[in-house]
Amino acid sequence: MEIYLHSERLHLRLLESGDADVLEKLAGDKDIASTTLGIPHPYPKGSAAGFIANRQEAASQGEGYSFAALTKSEGTFLGVVGLHLDKNHNNGELGYWIGKPYWGKGYGSEAARRVVQFAFDEIKLNRVWAAAMTKNPGSSRIMEKAGMKHEGTFREHILKWDVYEDLSYYGLLRSEYLLG
Repeated sequence: MEIYLHSERLHLRLLESGDADVLEKLAGDKDIASTTLGIPHPYPKGSAAGFIANRQEAASQGEGYSFAALTKSEGTFLGVVGLHLDKNHNNGELGYWIGKPYWGKGYGSEAARRVVQFAFDEIKLNRVWAAAMTKNPGSSRIMEKAGMKHEGTFREHILKWDVYEDLSYYGLLRSEYLLG
């Protein structure tokens, strides 16, 4: 399966097995892992290959899409932006991380906006939602720049490294997207 998305500065394509080494290197940064639920630290050597294979299978089944975010100019791997689908309710959860060397350059916002556009224009979802730890305001800004609205905060909702963390939830409805 091939899906290519483009934005002003980025190419987004489904993860490939060749992305494993750089994915492990960037995701292995403790600052990345500390604000995501699913990324372990230390990142286990060799586990990116299994993650990529799992995400490729999800894409082939239409259950979700995980895109490598690459610069148009040089093809530099920046991070991952994905969409996990809930077909029963016609919605998708947006998830993303950008490698620390690329923070503060707007890449996360640009990639998130493009995947939200894909979700509504091509998959025809009714709703896209996402969550971020409140200790990660940069992630909340990405969701806002993607057009999502703050819907609430779940206090001490997850346990990350033996600390209960609050999660801020954001969402965007198809009707709002079409008006925007």
